Amino acid sequence: MQLQVLEHRLQRGQTIELAAAPRVLYDVEAGSAQYLSGDATVAGPAHALSFELVGAPAPRALLSAPVELPPGQRRLLRCDRVEFPPGGVAYLHTHQGPGIRVLLHGSIRVDTAGRSHHYGPLEAWFEPGPEPVFAAASETEPTAFVRCMVLPERLLGQSSIRYVREEDAEKPKPQRYTVFVDEPIASGSGAP
Repeated sequence: MQLQVLEHRLQRGQTIELAAAPRVLYDVEAGSAQYLSGDATVAGPAHALSFELVGAPAPRALLSAPVELPPGQRRLLRCDRVEFPPGGVAYLHTHQGPGIRVLLHGSIRVDTAGRSHHYGPLEAWFEPGPEPVFAAASETEPTAFVRCMVLPERLLGQSSIRYVREEDAEKPKPQRYTVFVDEPIASGSGAP
């Protein structure tokens, strides 16, 4: 199975048909999201990001990555937005499942696996989940990204983050989270 994200920019009068798949459609202008599993139509004007679980990635995907949906293990699709004030950081942490992030505004440096990557608006990156990550937002402007993660269903309504160092768990966290979708999905249900 692949988790992918596609960007759709539609003018007034334009439409796009989306085949059935577990997906979260994030409206970039409105800052809102909805879960869809059946066939869907997106009508312009629209600027949307579609996070989808599919059998094979689309050629025009911003990013795709393999994710496992083990038979008999229920998962959920979570979409949320993370907002940092200037100079905000996410201390070294892991998540309990993989996910794709897309930067909405500002800039961010993500350190993981001995490498450092800088991202700007509408650039996407993948985090596998168990690999420790440190993130530093822009020093001069607010930064935000939207993400979609595939998590164990037992995390419904709960945070998926785990801090690597105990002392970081107790530190103040300047970032704000807005959860839009926390939708259980069955392995194989609607996903090709």
